[in-house]
Amino acid sequence: MATHLKLFILILSLSLFPGILWADEETVKKAVQPHFENQKIDSVKKTPFSGLYEVVVGDELFYTDDKANFFFFGHVINTKTRVSMTNERIQEIKAARRVPFDSLPLQHAITAVKGEGKRKVAIYTDPNCPYCKQLEKELINVTNVTVYNLLYPVLNGSMELSKKIWCSENQIKAWEDFMLKGTAPAEKDCETPLETLVKSGRENKVSGTPTLIFTDGSVVGGMIPAAAIEEKLENASKNK
Repeated sequence: MATHLKLFILILSLSLFPGILWADEETVKKAVQPHFENQKIDSVKKTPFSGLYEVVVGDELFYTDDKANFFFFGHVINTKTRVSMTNERIQEIKAARRVPFDSLPLQHAITAVKGEGKRKVAIYTDPNCPYCKQLEKELINVTNVTVYNLLYPVLNGSMELSKKIWCSENQIKAWEDFMLKGTAPAEKDCETPLETLVKSGRENKVSGTPTLIFTDGSVVGGMIPAAAIEEKLENASKNK
């Protein structure tokens, strides 16, 4: 929805309008809901500034008034500290996000087991994604892990390429040959679970590749180095 609205950059001070009468958050949520038919309003939370309410819908974070007459997209800046309050909240929301590991379609993954494979990570990945290829190189340095590669062909040309990789006699070799060496898979055709995987990614709000999901449900979007992967794997082992 943000793409259909003008971007507002709001520069506000936390000290503004201290006497505002706040509406009930559930009331504001009900006022927002008609604008998002068939979409879940994840949360509505009053902010500490200027009579605005924070609204989270999927990957969108925006602000509204108590009647939901106006939606404001952009960053709220504390003029005293010059800190983006919006960016801080986005980081908090991302850190708190969880996807149950057992809910993932791991039976449709291209699975690589390294060492004993005791630690686990699932990755929504696209063969044409350059960051996914960088991640694959980082994974070379990660040991004792089972990597579930969930093909998520959302880029141009990725669906046909993913079909060839999936239909290869040795899927993991075809995957690694392409991602690490640029060796194209042979022409193959067969039944694939790609539509199921794409549906799963959308249901789990995967907005880009790579997206890593660890066994404690924590989610990391984007390429991260081997050291960060190791840290997340260790934390997930302790927290699951």
